[in-house]
Amino acid sequence: MKQKAGAAEPGVSPGRQKLYEVIFESDTPSGKFFDVALLIGIFFSVLLVTLESVREIREAYGPFLYFAEWVVTALFTVEYVLRLYCVRSPAKYARSFFGLVDLISILPAYLELFVEGTHFLIIVRVLRLLRVFRIFKLAHFLKEGDILMSAIRASRPKITVFLAAVCTAAIVMGTLMYLIEGEENGFTSIPRGIYWAIVTLTTVGYGDVTPHTTLGHLLATLVMILGYGVLAVPTGIFSVELTHAVHAPTRLEVTAGTSRCESCGHVETDATAKFCRHCGQGLSEPVVH
Repeated sequence: MKQKAGAAEPGVSPGRQKLYEVIFESDTPSGKFFDVALLIGIFFSVLLVTLESVREIREAYGPFLYFAEWVVTALFTVEYVLRLYCVRSPAKYARSFFGLVDLISILPAYLELFVEGTHFLIIVRVLRLLRVFRIFKLAHFLKEGDILMSAIRASRPKITVFLAAVCTAAIVMGTLMYLIEGEENGFTSIPRGIYWAIVTLTTVGYGDVTPHTTLGHLLATLVMILGYGVLAVPTGIFSVELTHAVHAPTRLEVTAGTSRCESCGHVETDATAKFCRHCGQGLSEPVVH
């Protein structure tokens, strides 16, 4: 049987091989239990750091949170050492993506002993939740991720041109608002006016800078209406490209001597078939190249 990449060397003790299967494999009940327990520990650790950032909670439960975080850090440290112990090439694993994430997730706690303020970097442990794709066998979603990336790449030129037009409009509107309102109404500079235009165009509307004149109100109204287009246009561009990306594999599957059912989309490779074997719908003439 072919040995899996990263597995323990042939001839190693059964205990080390078993440890590898528990830590790195999720096909067995013990392996899946370990990984799920690891995810729960990561969630708990991130929750501890998040709660500790709230002053009221830190003042009331600071010692408990500090102790609990060091317990979790100790467990993660042992887990990291065990991973290095049972893999075939510890150096290679340490330089891998997950190896680096595992190391970075425990370093901040130790750096806190020497550099104050690094403790909250423990929040990077949330990156380890990426293991959920392996644990629950969700790797097939990567195909859908490829479709999304394909749509993003296809829509990038159009969206780039659109964003350039929006930035130009924001500069023009911000400059006009600076000239109309002036410093006495809060528009102290052209950059300040551009900031207002961007906030208004994106419909965020902080309200820290507002026009006071009638002409300024009119210009603000036009910018607000334009803001709806700012939201709608990129969405429409991406939706069209996403539709193309989703149906592209189907179009590519129709090669010479095949027909695609108009009803269910099944690709029939038998050039003599006249009806779809899935739904019974009549087929068009086979494609001839």
